[in-house]
Amino acid sequence: MPERRRQLAAIMFTDLVGYTAMMQENENRAKEIRDRHRKVLEMEIDNHDGNLLQYYGDGALSIFDSAVEAVRCAVNIQSRLLEEPVIPLRVGLHIGDIVKDDDGIYGDGVNIASRIESVSVPGAVLISDKLQDELNNQPDIITKSLGKFELKNVKRPVEIFAVSAGRIKVPSLKELRSEKVKPVKSIAVLPFLNMSSDPDNEYFSDGITEEILNALVKVDGLQVTSRTSSFAFKNKNLDAREIGQQLSVSTLLEGSVRRAGNKIRIAAQLINAADGYHIWSEVYDRKLEDIFEVQDEISNRIANTLREKLTGDDRKKHLITATTDNLEVYNLYLKGMYNLNKWNPEGVRKGIELLEQAIKIEPGFAPAHSSISFGYVILGSTGQMPAEQAYKLARNFAQEALKLDGNLAGVYVSLGLVYIFVDWNLKEAHKAFRKALTLKPGDANVHHAYYVYLTAGGKLDEALEEMQLAVQLDPLSLPINHSLADAYLRAKRYEEALNQINKTLELDQNFRSAWETKGWAHFLLGERKKAIDSFLKFQKLTGDPLKGLTGLGYVYAQTGQRDKALDCIKKLDERSKRDKEVSLFIDYFIIYTGLEEYDKAFYYLEKSIKERNVGFFIKTHPVAEKIRHNPRFNELVKNIGKSNIAD
Repeated sequence: MPERRRQLAAIMFTDLVGYTAMMQENENRAKEIRDRHRKVLEMEIDNHDGNLLQYYGDGALSIFDSAVEAVRCAVNIQSRLLEEPVIPLRVGLHIGDIVKDDDGIYGDGVNIASRIESVSVPGAVLISDKLQDELNNQPDIITKSLGKFELKNVKRPVEIFAVSAGRIKVPSLKELRSEKVKPVKSIAVLPFLNMSSDPDNEYFSDGITEEILNALVKVDGLQVTSRTSSFAFKNKNLDAREIGQQLSVSTLLEGSVRRAGNKIRIAAQLINAADGYHIWSEVYDRKLEDIFEVQDEISNRIANTLREKLTGDDRKKHLITATTDNLEVYNLYLKGMYNLNKWNPEGVRKGIELLEQAIKIEPGFAPAHSSISFGYVILGSTGQMPAEQAYKLARNFAQEALKLDGNLAGVYVSLGLVYIFVDWNLKEAHKAFRKALTLKPGDANVHHAYYVYLTAGGKLDEALEEMQLAVQLDPLSLPINHSLADAYLRAKRYEEALNQINKTLELDQNFRSAWETKGWAHFLLGERKKAIDSFLKFQKLTGDPLKGLTGLGYVYAQTGQRDKALDCIKKLDERSKRDKEVSLFIDYFIIYTGLEEYDKAFYYLEKSIKERNVGFFIKTHPVAEKIRHNPRFNELVKNIGKSNIAD
């Protein structure tokens, strides 16, 4: 049986266009063209430290250790073949994980590179979004985004870039349209400006924006950038083309809201992100009680403009329906969501308080119950409230929301997370998340939550794909970008994990969790000094000498610095006396694992499992790699979610 080797590689497919017709017309001339093509190919691939694996028909498959060298090689090949007599060649490149054995290479990375080459045009060099990420610090390599496309047998939409250099062709969208590729319609809804005389009405303009965004997520075939990334441009006077490029979308919706007494004026403009051209603009003057009607009108106008092949029924379908006829309740809901979306403890608590006021007035207002449920999930998962108490409240509000309205995706997300963290019931979690995905298939937060389920179930390849999609939908979200790094880490793709962490830190150098994950990535790559530096940075960002010591203690232990590791344990002892409501059993477990004092490690792991402060994730995180095959470890974790894993 051939030996299988897995590696990360830049993959290049090339293909001679029209070679069969050339052979039929002039066999000798066709062979001259083929020989020249192969000579140039072999010389350039060798010059750029690539490996030409095989010729197949009229094309060739090559791999490179360096994405940058792969692109430079492709540019040189095309440049030489565009000299007279011109040889028509298509080139497609991607970077990804491949499996290599004596019979060749295969894997999703190979498939994507092949699909990109097949939709290219003669004289062009097309690359995937993942490979483009590797070129960010290469100012001499100029590329142009051609948009996102659905490729055959590729689960996620892929943004394709064309390399621009010399005579190399940059194809138009029209040239790329074929049965092999389908452009993805995409939009970002930018925060509507508050034009009211009262600045406190900002919650209202933000709420209108989010309601329209949530409506558009329901549109089949339309990719909508999530709230976090769209709202990153709030109060920033940037050109539409720049925003479109940063968010990788083809269109932008921007607007303003003016509220005066019982009257509102909403102005909205749909913009082509490629050139800043206004596709349409409209001003809506309405009474406040017509707010749902005008939101629905705007959403449908956008959907009908962007979607193709709409039936009459599709055009008339309501995307927003009134959830209450009580304007006071709706105002409280918008204020509650405005605070909840701040994602800090104070904002979440204030948001819950306002949403509870709405429920007191109208107990049957399902969206408020759903949002309160998620608020308690946030408080429980971030340690701002005892987990048992927080998740119990989250469950109660979610179940009440379900009784009132079974079509709120957020309810199923909250329940799914409760099933994972409290009940250890993956079967029920799977049902909840699948329902949420059915209701809001384009919502990044739903995909992020589904990633949690897939990771808990040990489905690490699927979890990685889910996070890649979530990042496409919400490219500027810190938690989502960080979770993609975590997905790479758990899949043992440590170089890619480190690259993704660095991208996350480019968004915010002080995003604490990323520094912790960076420490683990460096350690698992054997870069122990860098690991310690990253963990020290993480610890410093906690602002507390007794916090953030776990990874640091583990690496100290593994690098022979036993005294420093024991000092970390001493500080854990101090914190356990100071913060009595916080469980630190898993922290003790990790450091004692690093010290290879397994009796103590298993003692604390058992206590952590009994308190339900550790769950499925200990089965897949690399930190437990050293003892995962120990019979005592398997005995302790075997009952976590036993018989509850979904197929």
